[in-house]
Amino acid sequence: MARSSHPDERVKIPFRVTLAAIAMILVWFGLGGVGGQAMGGLSELQENSAASFLPEDAESTVVANALADFQDSTALPLIIVAARDGGLQPDDLGRAQALAKELPGTSTALSDGSTIADFLATPPQVPLTAVPSQDGQALLLVLPLNADKISEKVGEDIALKVVADDIREAVASQLGDAGMTAYVTGPAGFISDLSSAFGGIDGILLGVALVVVLVILLIVYRSPVLPIAVLLTAVFGLSAAGYVVYRVADAGLITVSGQSQGILSILVVGAATDYALLLVSRYKEELHRHASTWVALKKAWRATVEPITASAATVILGLLALMLADLKSSSGLGPVAALGITGAYLAALTFLPAMLLLGRRWIFWPSVPHVDQVDDENKLANRFGWRRVAEAVGRHPRRTWVGVTIGLLVAAAFLPTLKVSGVAQSDIFLTKVDSVSGQELLAKHFDAGSGSPVLILSPEDKAQDVLAILGDEAGVTQPSLGLTQGPPGAPPKVVDGKVIVQATLSDAIDSPQAVDTVQRIRTDLDRVDPQILVGGDTAQQLDTRTAADRDFKLVAPVILLVVFLVLVALLRSIVAPLILMVANVLSFAAAMGVSAIVFNHVLGFPGGDPTTVLYGFVFLIALGIDYSIFLMTRAREESAHLGARKGVLRALSVTGGVITSAGLVLAATFGALTVIPLIFLAQLAFIVAFGVLLDTLIVRSLLVPALAVDIGPKIWWPAKSS
Repeated sequence: MARSSHPDERVKIPFRVTLAAIAMILVWFGLGGVGGQAMGGLSELQENSAASFLPEDAESTVVANALADFQDSTALPLIIVAARDGGLQPDDLGRAQALAKELPGTSTALSDGSTIADFLATPPQVPLTAVPSQDGQALLLVLPLNADKISEKVGEDIALKVVADDIREAVASQLGDAGMTAYVTGPAGFISDLSSAFGGIDGILLGVALVVVLVILLIVYRSPVLPIAVLLTAVFGLSAAGYVVYRVADAGLITVSGQSQGILSILVVGAATDYALLLVSRYKEELHRHASTWVALKKAWRATVEPITASAATVILGLLALMLADLKSSSGLGPVAALGITGAYLAALTFLPAMLLLGRRWIFWPSVPHVDQVDDENKLANRFGWRRVAEAVGRHPRRTWVGVTIGLLVAAAFLPTLKVSGVAQSDIFLTKVDSVSGQELLAKHFDAGSGSPVLILSPEDKAQDVLAILGDEAGVTQPSLGLTQGPPGAPPKVVDGKVIVQATLSDAIDSPQAVDTVQRIRTDLDRVDPQILVGGDTAQQLDTRTAADRDFKLVAPVILLVVFLVLVALLRSIVAPLILMVANVLSFAAAMGVSAIVFNHVLGFPGGDPTTVLYGFVFLIALGIDYSIFLMTRAREESAHLGARKGVLRALSVTGGVITSAGLVLAATFGALTVIPLIFLAQLAFIVAFGVLLDTLIVRSLLVPALAVDIGPKIWWPAKSS
């Protein structure tokens, strides 16, 4: 059939525009190369210990800082625990003592020629001593590593992992080869295993996310060329963001953890692909109306720049609200992720249009859109039944939104059952690791808190009162005055009239029971003197939980306010933003309620990180609102000539396919977080993936349009009704 005439069919792409597009692509390729190297270097800047995340005024942090006056360095305990079935043999303790003597001189795999002795907190004259258990079946050896010396190395966690791995090799050689079961555990062992778990972030996580997105794009576009352009958009956006994040983190302005680096990769890939889907979909629509690809691209870019900008602004501002958080893991994630969204936004609105401009219609090959297919919008609306969905909503709007609301409320009723008071470090790994096995063996034969005591900073004249209270406290053993670090028999050190009292916990230091014990100790000691402060590894867990609760109460309202103001500015309405906000919050509560059921009764997780609810709220509110933004901006455009009710239904039918695809992409990319075997990331992956699908398929498709149709023209108040 002959192609029909169009008034813009002779409009050519200006030569200067073509040159600008080529230059833009070359610039992004250059940024990709530089930024890719920076992303690889981010792992060296990671901080994954709980102590590094706490605010300076946290009680455990104050105690940790005060310890610098009582000892030459900050000790990070690494515990070697070994056992033999049937009991220790006579020479087992001798083997362990020989290991303790030889370990300091063992060379590390670091390139600076260092030995284990260079990383010990104890002076050379204080020997390392292996201690047998009372049941005679196990022994332990505590190595107080020098956290200050480790932090001087490039990549603190990397240096710690290397040292821990070197010690594991020595333990396996001298104890394991002798038939003993031996592990490296303690706080240093856990951090080392965390570093290993996050080791897949650079390549594996990003690779899985890109493969998943590629498969979805091949199905959506039915083209081998266009998905590559979209994936390059995501990769270049991530590279640009990674470069800036690396520079800011290297300057010490933000804290980057393994989880924030992983979320950065996932977030940028998902967001960039979502923005690309919206732009490409509108471009394809315009290609069916215009013979000139230049005209079609300009119209598509102008039509989508507003919703994409509003979407990016919502997420960026919501993420930046995390900077108000006390926990540095949360406050650090805010700017890291916000920079990621900025990179995705810039790449989607500059690099991708340049690729579309140069690719013209043939970038869609073999499904090349032609101008004579004037009814393609109707075909798009009918694909996957979105016209039928719109018609069903239009016939029974009130019945639809009431039914959906009841369903969401039922799901939300399970939210209070979500367990997020924290989990033991031994439970945060989804696979068996050395430190977890070691902690289990330690708890079986020793007081589970051995090697990581509770540290109490007390006025000297109240020290005996502290010892008396600790002696009567359930779950506490071996209270003593002064630090064990130092020459044998040395008197306890007094600094500014204060001393250190320490005690061992009966429960594992990272268990909820131990945290409850520390909370009880603090309450009892406060009655003696409020100046008595309780620190140590378990106290850090307690302070993390307290800070997380405070952070949610502060950050959540700020995010709601920010999102509401962006929606008002975008939609030029008060009613529509209120409707979208209420629907979004209800969707969040329902997603968390379903997550509680899945985590508690299906997957059997022992609990969740205290920051889980805050992270879920940030991502589901800031990201989930995107799909309603995409819908309602199109509804506002259509309402100008169709009226409010018909405009909403028209928007639902023509955007249903692309918005659903965007939701599937974002859910799939967050699902890729499950390749990192940590319970927090697995829970976050499910919460965001399920919540996004709930927003996409239920809230945006049924609840929001049904409410808009039922309310009618007043949805756009105070703008003039249509």
